[in-house]
Amino acid sequence: MTRTANRHPGLNLETDHYVDQPRAELTIFGFWVFMMSDLIIFACFFATFLTMDNPMAKAGGPGGAQLFDLTSVAIQTGFLLCSSFAFGLASVSMKYADGRGWTILWMAVSLALGLGFLTFELRDFASIWAQGGTPQRSGYWSAFYALVGLHGLHVAAGAIWMAVMITQLAVFGPHAVVKSRVLRLGLYWHFLDVVWIGIFSLVFLRALA
Repeated sequence: MTRTANRHPGLNLETDHYVDQPRAELTIFGFWVFMMSDLIIFACFFATFLTMDNPMAKAGGPGGAQLFDLTSVAIQTGFLLCSSFAFGLASVSMKYADGRGWTILWMAVSLALGLGFLTFELRDFASIWAQGGTPQRSGYWSAFYALVGLHGLHVAAGAIWMAVMITQLAVFGPHAVVKSRVLRLGLYWHFLDVVWIGIFSLVFLRALA
């Protein structure tokens, strides 16, 4: 059998790891199935929020137009998009650069930006809550916290996962198994960007209409 380098797209598995190709592909296919099921869950939460975005569901209370801080939301969006870009640079470094230093550095930058996103989001939640936008206030706010909070939980889980992968890269180096895990983390992290663009457009920008 002829050994071929870089058989797995994006991972740069070395020639001595060519036997990992079928297992890596099967694992990533399973992860895509998980991502699609997660997308269906988010779609249900989006549908619920859009259904609740009406005066009757607000029960006479405030809506997003009154309580949202769009400047803070714009900062959160910048943090998350830049975090995704930094993770992309980490993936490129893992594929082409020798050693692990640049990969770890860019992943650390991505993690810091993700934590910045969470910090601003939690601050916004506290501000909205203090002004009366609590989940029990109306169906609108229940749907808001369910959708945006679910995304925030995904970001928090991704940040923990990223910290674990930084540790594994530091300890084990760019091993084939570690590369496969980083690729799956990248898919997950970029997926959260796509979901956030939907939230930014349909939840926050829609409130201005």
